[in-house]
Order: sequence, then structure tokens, then C-alpha cells
Amino acid sequence: MCGIVGYIGEEQAAPILLDGLAKLEYRGYDSAGMAIYDGEKINIQKSMGRLKVLSELTHDGSTMPGCIGIGHTRWATHGEPSDANAHPHFNESKTIAVVHNGIIENYVKLKKKLTDKGYQFLSETDTEVVAHLLDYYYKKNEEKPDRIIETITKVMHRVEGSYALGIIFQDQPDRVYALRKDSPLIVGKGAHGNLIASDVPAVLKYTRDVYFIDNEEIACLTKEEISFFNSDGESIEKTSKRIDWDINAAEKGGYEHFLLKEMYEQPKTVRDTLNPRIKDGQIVIEELGMTDEEICAINRIHIVACGSAYHTGVTAKYIMEGLARIPVEVDLASEFRYRNPILQKNDLVIIISQSGETADSLAALREAKEQGITTLGIVNVVGSSIAREADRVMYTWAGPEISVATTKAYSAQLIAHYLLAIHFAKVKGMITDEKVADMITELKALPAQIEMLLANKEKIQKMANRYVGAKDVFFIGRGIDYAIGLEGSLKLKEISYIHSEAYAAGELKHGTISLIEEGTLVISLVTQKDLYLKTISNIVEVRSRGAVVFAVTNEDNTEIEKNADYVIYVPQTNKYFTNSLAIVPLQLFAYYVSIGRGCDVDKPRNLAKSVTVE
Repeated sequence: MCGIVGYIGEEQAAPILLDGLAKLEYRGYDSAGMAIYDGEKINIQKSMGRLKVLSELTHDGSTMPGCIGIGHTRWATHGEPSDANAHPHFNESKTIAVVHNGIIENYVKLKKKLTDKGYQFLSETDTEVVAHLLDYYYKKNEEKPDRIIETITKVMHRVEGSYALGIIFQDQPDRVYALRKDSPLIVGKGAHGNLIASDVPAVLKYTRDVYFIDNEEIACLTKEEISFFNSDGESIEKTSKRIDWDINAAEKGGYEHFLLKEMYEQPKTVRDTLNPRIKDGQIVIEELGMTDEEICAINRIHIVACGSAYHTGVTAKYIMEGLARIPVEVDLASEFRYRNPILQKNDLVIIISQSGETADSLAALREAKEQGITTLGIVNVVGSSIAREADRVMYTWAGPEISVATTKAYSAQLIAHYLLAIHFAKVKGMITDEKVADMITELKALPAQIEMLLANKEKIQKMANRYVGAKDVFFIGRGIDYAIGLEGSLKLKEISYIHSEAYAAGELKHGTISLIEEGTLVISLVTQKDLYLKTISNIVEVRSRGAVVFAVTNEDNTEIEKNADYVIYVPQTNKYFTNSLAIVPLQLFAYYVSIGRGCDVDKPRNLAKSVTVE
């Protein structure tokens, strides 16, 4: 969740930290703080509220001089949002400062032991335990030549849970330390200084050379050098990666919100994810690294993901089973481990995550690997934990996605599923070369079709203006349309705070229809031709009970106008690809409803972009 950033170099640290934190504010925004070493002591400033409060408090960092510092933007887990609970946290003498992303699971036990030793706590957070524990071992290791690394490794062995930590010591004024376990952390090597951060966008302005820190590794940064150690304090070598993201992709670029910008980037995202995998009229997924024999041997696919990524998995189930005839199970990552899943030798577990750091998805990946099952990660962030730990990886080329609510990463994940399903079906002999060629043609048409839908937004805006006061909205659909409804409902509820639910339309009579009353908005997805009539019958059912129906359907389904109050048509495409088109008006609808309600669409309350704690 939370975002951390650190800097050591030749420039003033505070403005760089504030800039980096602004790029990470999607990770948490209930409080923020910085600790800066000014040449004599560590100065700490923190405040409840958005980052701009801290920026104003420090006059954009000008009141906190110094070239070494760490900063934090918080998403509360332990302790309510407050100045006291904001990071950085520190020892009693304020000679050690710590910023933390993650959860220390045994902090109650550690806190009691430290309290018994005379340590006093000023906050309700688990992180303050780390600051005092560092103080305890630092004093205990006073005579040791490698005192700092010895102290840090001792703390690593004592704490349980997940963490990415940035640390500065007052009597080590030329170093910043960082370490991680199950929470994301990168180190950037710049021309005029070095940085740590939770995510790549925070460092793109200063460097493109990035080290991805593995679990239980320590980084020591000076102005000129970066050193790495394992949890035993032994020196290790690491290789940096070059980040090719366009720096402008992490900026608003004239759009009012990142969410709107990222919606309009979907055509490019689809092209970027699609085009490298189509060569000479064939689908070629080189990074997959699976032979035809391995693909043909797949017994069952388990798709595991959270949130919107889970919704793409629901769509993928229909497509993979329909085209390749491989049985597919779709699991919420947070449930996968705890149901003791039955995994067999020739199964394939697909883990989907935009960030590649989602805690529950990582845990599911490790569960599958422990059972000896082949894993495939579909991720957006190069070098992320899932990308490194999965047996195979398939990247979605969406670039940085800043808004908490996903749009373009969702679209890229859909494309990855389409390509996999077609490729597997072709290898297994389930579809002909002619069918593959037709589907490739339709895939290539998707970016232009998405552009057309985005350009014709006026009708969506008018409809959204009518429903800014809605209290309940229901989405219905059958088959892939049900999967589209799941994502449309999530978009609406997470950014507008309107209660919204998606239902398989055939389930209406099993209880849900009792919730329909006069004026209730029902959004119906009707893109699967073989299910038109059945879904229209469901529309008739809800309208007869007073519902107002907004339908999203194909261009040839004009008969639906007799039964729906509002209709948005999407271009014709293969029935398996309709999600890529039908989701666009639902994204726009959610956006304009939220704007009408005065919501912060980029940073919805209580949510963070990357869920790196369970």
C-alpha cells in the first residue's frame, strides 16, 4: 500500500522526495512525511492529509535543507490517520528515522518486549516498533565493525510480516539504507545521486537504471555507490535494468485526471500489447517459452487474481474453454490458498497483476510453485516480484498506470488472454489457420474501434448527469457479458461511491429482482448473439418492476430499443472480444458520474493502487 522514497546525492533532498511522493500518492494519501539530515541532525516533518499539506507546510521542501532524506505517503493499516501515526517514525532521540510499507505481524509481541526495556511509543503503528528495535540493536552492536548491517539483519530476523523499509542514521550521514520482504522496493542509480522508491514512476525523472530488490535483501546507498547484502550480511551482486517507459506516461499530459488520460491511452495500450505478438500473420508469444507438447499436455488452467484482474480472468475462462477446450477455474487470490486447491501435475496456474506485487496473488503463486505446478505471470511491471518468481511471464505493455481505478491495464490484460487462448487453441488443433487469420484481423481492428467509442462520449455524459444521485445500480449480463458487468460495476462503485452490484442475468429470479424498484438503474450488457433473447427477457422483467434500463449492445441489435430506455452501440467484433469494446462506455459512465458527484476519481477514499499487504 504505502509509498516510500529516499534520496542521497548532490541536490537538495526534500524537493526530490516531494516529487517522488507525488508520483506515489496513488499508493496512499491519508498522511505524508519526510526526514531530512541537514548536516547536524535529522529533521522530521509530517502531517495528516494529502501530500499537498506537507508540501505547503515545508514550503515545497525549502524549509528542510539537506541532501539525504526519506519520505512516505501513507495508507493506514495500524492506527487511524493522524500526525502521530504518519511516517517517518523514529527512536526516542530522533537519531534513527524509518519509513515503512507493509505490516509487521508480530508487532504486539515486539512492542511489549521493547516497552519492558523502557522504550516509549508515541504512535499506534506497527512501524514504530522497527525504529525502536533498530535503536536497541544499534546500541547493542556498538563495538562491531559492521555495526549497521549487523543491526539491520538482526531486525530482519526478529520481525515477521511484510516490509519495505527506508532508514537513515544520524551518525551515518553519508548513507541511506533500504530492505524488503514481500513489499515492493526499487533502487535507482542516478547521475547526481541515488534513490529508493516503492515504484518506478517515482524515479523516472532522475534515472532509468533501476535495481529490483529481492526478498530479504538490503541496499546501502551513498552519493556515488550502491551496495547490496543478503539477510546474513554478506555482500551480493545485482544487475540493473533499463526502464524504457516514456516519462510523460506518468504525467497528466493536459488531462484533468489520470483516469481520463489512461482511458484515452487504451487504443495505444492495446496496440503495444498486441503488435509484438503478431508476426507474419501468426500469433507468436516468444516470452511464453512453452513448447507445443507442453501446451497440449495442459490438463487444467487455474487463473488467480484480485479486483479488475480477476474480472479479466472470468472473461478468459469463457474464451479459453470456448476456443482451446481447456477446463479453467478462476479464483480470487485471497481465497486460493485457503481452500486447499487441488492442483495436478499438468495444470497451469496463471497469476494476473498489474503491479506484479499484489500480496495475495504473490502468495498464490508461491503456493502453486511449492506444489510443483507450472506458473505463468501476466504482469505490467517489468522486474516485479511476480515477473521474477513465475516460471513464465507475459508482459502487458500498458506503461505506468497512476489512477487507482484501472482502465488501460485491464484492457491490456484482456489482450493477453485473447492471444493466449488463440495460441493454445491453434496448437491443440481446435481452430483452423483461416479462423486464426480472421481473429487476428478483428484483434487489429480493436484500437480504432476503442478510439471511436471514446470519441462519442456526449451521450454517455448526458446519461451520467441524470444518475449522479443514484443510490443503487445493478449490472446484468450472461456469459462474457456477466464478466463485463463485474468490471463495470467495480468501476462505478470504487470511484463514485454508489452502491453497485453485478449479477448473472439468469440469477435475477433467485432473489436479486426483489431489489428492483421504481427508478432503479439497471445496466444490461447484451453483446453475445446467442444470448440476446434470454437477456432481453431479463430486461423486460426488471422494466416491468420500474427499473430504468441502460443497454450496451452490438450495432446489429437495434430491436433492443423497444425494451431499453437508453442504448449504446459498440462496433461488431468477434464474440470473444466484446469485453474490450463494451467496457469503454461503462468506464466513461463511471467517470462522469463521479465527476458530477465531486469525487476524487484518481484517489478514491480508502483505496490504494497496489495492495501489497494481505
